[in-house]
Amino acid sequence: MPIYVKDWDLVVPGEVLAEGDYVAGPYVYKEGNKLFATVIGIAEIKRGVIRVVPLQGPYIPKVGDVVIGIVVDYLPTAYVLDINSSYKAILQVAEILPPQKEVNALAEDLSKYLDVGDVVVCKVVRFDKYSDVVVSCKGKELGKIADGRLIKVSPAKIPRLIGRKGSMINLIKRETGCKMMIGQNGFIWIKGKDPASEVLTEKVIRKIDEEAHISGLTQRVQVMLQSEKRG
Repeated sequence: MPIYVKDWDLVVPGEVLAEGDYVAGPYVYKEGNKLFATVIGIAEIKRGVIRVVPLQGPYIPKVGDVVIGIVVDYLPTAYVLDINSSYKAILQVAEILPPQKEVNALAEDLSKYLDVGDVVVCKVVRFDKYSDVVVSCKGKELGKIADGRLIKVSPAKIPRLIGRKGSMINLIKRETGCKMMIGQNGFIWIKGKDPASEVLTEKVIRKIDEEAHISGLTQRVQVMLQSEKRG
């Protein structure tokens, strides 16, 4: 049962990925005993399933995803978040109340806790494609974030930005000294020790977003980081 690609190989529509008793995952179809890619993307092989992570496409929420949302509106007992998707996210006010705080949300000014334009790191806890996404911000590294800068890339490029076992994102953090929070929805928060480090980090992320489909990206990013730091 031959496999013609490796994890993280770039593939194109119609490319033969494998032959045999493998299962066709997302963006892969099977014809006879051959599996083919349907989009330009990155191959991923796991437990006999072959899938392709596309390099273009909208963000489709999945339960368990960590996303970054921007408050855009209020409901009587919740906030409405833009999560860079065709679906809005709902964050209940109880999620962001101080410990032991009980509040009558109907009589409360919700902007005391989160205001329109505030940025929140959340986790998707419920989604069924027929209603809004429900998110939670209770958990480690979740909640409101401030300062730094927020940028947006194609959600489909997030796996390339993270890299295999975190290799790409760890390279960027190490070379720039910036803290980063990556949302699966394509929003990325950057916080550096100075504006220059944030600008460099954003520049590198833009490069990855534009060149994710070109081989040798890690080496080019490394050269760019070293060159910019010397400069």
